[in-house]
Amino acid sequence: MGSSAPVEKQPAVSETRAPFRWWHYLENALLIASLLLLILLPLTERILRAFFDSGIQGEADFVLHFTLIVSMVGGSVAAREQRLLGISTFSQFLKGRWKSWAHFSSHTWGGGVTFLMAMAAWQFVQDEKGAGNEIAYGVARWWIQMVLPLGFASIALRLVWHAGPHWKYRILSAAGILAMGVLVSRQGLDPEQWIIPGIVLLLGATLLGAPLYTALGGATLLYLWREDFPLSGMATSQYSLSTEALIPTIPLFTLAGYFMAESQASKRLVRVFQAMVGQYRAGPAMVTLLVCAFFTAFTGGSGVTILALGPLLLPVLLAAQYGEKPSLGLITGAGALGILFPPSLPIILYFIVANANVPTGLRLEHMFLGGLMPGLLMLAVLAFYSRRLIPKNHFVGRQFNFRELRQSLWEAKWELGIPVVALGALFSGWFSTPVAAAALTAFYALMVEVVVHRELHPIRDVPRVMTECGLLVGGVLLILGVAMSFTKDFLVFAMIPDMAIEWASTHVESKYVFLLALNVFLLLAGCLMDIYSAIVVLVPLVLPLGLQFGIDPIHLGIIFLANLELGYLTPPVGLNLFLAAYRFEKPVMEVARASLPVLLVLFISVLLITYLPFLTTFLPHWLLGAAP
Repeated sequence: MGSSAPVEKQPAVSETRAPFRWWHYLENALLIASLLLLILLPLTERILRAFFDSGIQGEADFVLHFTLIVSMVGGSVAAREQRLLGISTFSQFLKGRWKSWAHFSSHTWGGGVTFLMAMAAWQFVQDEKGAGNEIAYGVARWWIQMVLPLGFASIALRLVWHAGPHWKYRILSAAGILAMGVLVSRQGLDPEQWIIPGIVLLLGATLLGAPLYTALGGATLLYLWREDFPLSGMATSQYSLSTEALIPTIPLFTLAGYFMAESQASKRLVRVFQAMVGQYRAGPAMVTLLVCAFFTAFTGGSGVTILALGPLLLPVLLAAQYGEKPSLGLITGAGALGILFPPSLPIILYFIVANANVPTGLRLEHMFLGGLMPGLLMLAVLAFYSRRLIPKNHFVGRQFNFRELRQSLWEAKWELGIPVVALGALFSGWFSTPVAAAALTAFYALMVEVVVHRELHPIRDVPRVMTECGLLVGGVLLILGVAMSFTKDFLVFAMIPDMAIEWASTHVESKYVFLLALNVFLLLAGCLMDIYSAIVVLVPLVLPLGLQFGIDPIHLGIIFLANLELGYLTPPVGLNLFLAAYRFEKPVMEVARASLPVLLVLFISVLLITYLPFLTTFLPHWLLGAAP
């Protein structure tokens, strides 16, 4: 996660230039407290229900509102660390004054849109305050809703602060933002005269690197302004999404992955997989694939996998006589393999966005099961490819050692239990909701790394890891909330999905032609957008089209995610390319050339997933009764 440029993992509180350090500590503390409550509230509720037949009043509502806090505060921290997600890398090719001007312009526009979103959120809170609704125990709903205007205001201030290195740039940026606010609020102004200039500025700022959420939010605000709708409607849509029932699973499952990634769990798992498959010709590569898939499934992003595991796995491949170039390409490609395995963040996001726009009657468990066989297929195809990377006369296999396998399994038993805990709680019915299952998974991972292995110090390490996780999750949820407003307040009102369905029905007659066109379209989208951006922007358009052609919604979702998984390896914005280049200190183009064979091999598996639907639909139909 983060922008597509490689960035070093930064500390929870910036060590450079922090005139308001108290503000930083307050944000971190609020973020950590909210994440802890997300873990503890669902678990405490289940314990109280089991032993005392009474629980916490409004527990589910409190959990949803603490997720809202994580979303806005995490977004503010991401702005503080300059790690808000952008959609364009054009500014990276600029130099000198042109680069400074692009940076200033994109930050000023982004700050202006964010300031308008803060104004809309403030009006929303005032309307809610008048309604007098409470969550429980006398806690007024609007108290927590205030995090919306405060969060957007904080992000806007951060964008102004980072608009330039000197105060003159910041003052000019603030003046431009205030001018935008005055223009929009001015009475008697004809919005029609400003729509075209607004669209041009929006596209220009997006191209220059403005955060993705400001592109979506700016388009929505322009439409609401032109149609004379209240701007507070945008905040209403975002709030309704931020308190959607499954949203808390995103920070909770991601937090479990972060606890593992920041400990020595990776070394224990590498030892297990080496003992299991290291004696085979493709054994070292299979170790790389399995460990990367395991971590990506839980951390929600390949970036953490490459940064954390890359230095550990590269020596393993080189020691097995794999060349440096094939090893680099394999690690870069393997970073995204866990996307189709539960509890993958992209699968959860897809499910939430899809059901918020076109209710299909599916459950999250359907999507998780649907991704298993396609994910295993991608693993198998890459394993077969990797077997051919090393000449026979250069390979010296290890002897299978049952004692080593037994010892490694015993050493890593707690980490290997994390998927069992997560999926067992999710599918067994022991816990009534996916949120409770996710809370148990996060708590289990925390206890394993802090209490059992004692590799994360509860004071020095845990707050840092939780803030880093909150930063990533906050950036994703910020985009997701604004994107849902973009969908409901712009796409739906403008009838864009209906027009797309009408056009496709007229010009495309075959389901298979549509699938081919969808593959090409998503591959092109993967060249220009990261997977999170594509999910929130494209799913509302693609899903109705797929259903119109009779494609199973589970199959359509896995096709969507499998295609976009290739985007991690596709120039110009393939995130894995930049992160691997940073981590291994190699030129981006060298990494891209090394990864090209992996990209082609994965493309073959994507075609198989697309045109063999039983790979996706068999398990959900067999185990849960979903429509095949």
